[in-house]
Order: sequence, then structure tokens, then C-alpha cells
Amino acid sequence: MKFAITSKGDSVSNTLMLKMRTYLQDFELEYDEDQPDIVISVGGDGTLLYAFHRYQKRLDKTAFVGVHTGHLGFYADWVPEEVEKLVIAIAKTPYQVVEYPILEVIIRHLNGGKEARYLALNESTVKAVEGSLVMDLEIKGQRFETFRGDGLCISTPSGSTAYNKALGGAILHPSIEAIQVAEMASINNRVFRTIGSPLVLPGHHTCMLKPINHVDFQITVDHLTLLHKDVKSIQYRVAQEKIKFARFRPFPFWKRVRDSFVGDK
Repeated sequence: MKFAITSKGDSVSNTLMLKMRTYLQDFELEYDEDQPDIVISVGGDGTLLYAFHRYQKRLDKTAFVGVHTGHLGFYADWVPEEVEKLVIAIAKTPYQVVEYPILEVIIRHLNGGKEARYLALNESTVKAVEGSLVMDLEIKGQRFETFRGDGLCISTPSGSTAYNKALGGAILHPSIEAIQVAEMASINNRVFRTIGSPLVLPGHHTCMLKPINHVDFQITVDHLTLLHKDVKSIQYRVAQEKIKFARFRPFPFWKRVRDSFVGDK
């Protein structure tokens, strides 16, 4: 088996990364940063997001597993004290693969400009560079509303516990084939009206955003911030690709939610 390790970059994470690399090579596993079968993320959720984008062209061939060295994360199910146990599991135990849906973002431009395609593990957001965001929102090719406000957040079920939750969106189990649209400070009065509620769209539905005015847009894809001009439309849907997680033991989602947001009093 070929493996690669990504680190948050702090001293604790780097030390663990070197220790795990040495241990796994002692078990005669091959270190390969270009074509790994498994990628170990050492750090937090942000580190795994970085690893996801680095290896997004290998999603059908690569599985991910996370070790968290800071606060409890949703993508990292091992702690530093368990590194030896994880190494033995990787080297000796066939792992279960759990697949979760991700988000496809396609940005099309006016005047026949080249379209851009991105994949997001957590979410994508759209804001106007100046002023309010004004967009027609279409679902399955039918106009649903004209949105006016600070912006929109389109998230995956995996990302529903991140920015989406801060915006009042629902927490979805990451196995659900869906995307969620949440508003950022929508304008609602006697003239302008939006649904005012997050929307959960199934995997076979497409969400299309079409600008009303000619402005530049700041579009995020997970931790990446992009500036797009002359935007004709932004299309969101569940991607054909999925992310694979290597599971060596149960990792209950609702327990993670409880531990992260409720905890013991």
C-alpha cells in the first residue's frame, strides 16, 4: 500500500507526521505523495480540507483518515495517543471505505469565456465584491426567487456543521445525497422577498444562480477565495465524485455532533 501524510505545520503535528511515516515504512508500506492509496491528515478539519483539494483528482483511488492535534474535528477520528494503534491498523487491517457526497461548482462567464469547475467538501459561498448580492435563484431550471442580501452559502451534508450551521442551516447526516442553500442576511420587506429559510435539495436537483446586475463576485470553495468577473451563472449540484474515508473503527456522526456542540454539563 502507498501512503502520504499531510500536516497542519505546527511542531506537534510535524512530529507525529514524521513518527507515523517512520512506523509505516518500518511495516514496508511505500511513501508516495503523488499516487497514495491512503492519505493521513494530521492537524484538524482544515488540514483535511487541504488534503482533499490536493488529491481531488484521485478521489476514486484515494481514501482519507484524520488525526486531530487540536480541537475535536468532524473529519479526524484519531488522537495523538492512538498513533501506534492507527499505524498497526493501516499496516495490518483491511479498512472499511465510507463514501460521502461532495459539491460541484460550475462558473460560466459572459461572452463565451471558459467555464470553471470546482469541487467542495464543506461549502461554497457567493458574495458581491461591492454592495448587496442580487441573484436569481433557479431550481431544476425554474426560477424560485430573486435573492437580495449579503450572500448565499451552498453546503454539503459533511459541511452542514460548519458555516452553514452558523447561518441557521440544518445539520444533515453526511451520507445523505443532498446540498443545502442558506441565506446570509437576506433583505425582506414590502418590496423584496426571499424564502427566508434554508433549502435542502436532493442529489438530482440543480441550483443555478444568475446575476441580475453586472458586478464582480467573491466566491469561496472551502478555504479557497476566488474573484470572478463577467459571471453568467453559478451552478451547484451534488458531484459525481465522492470522498472516501478509511474507517478502522466506528465513528458515529451524531456522537461527534453532540461532543462538539452539546457536550456534558
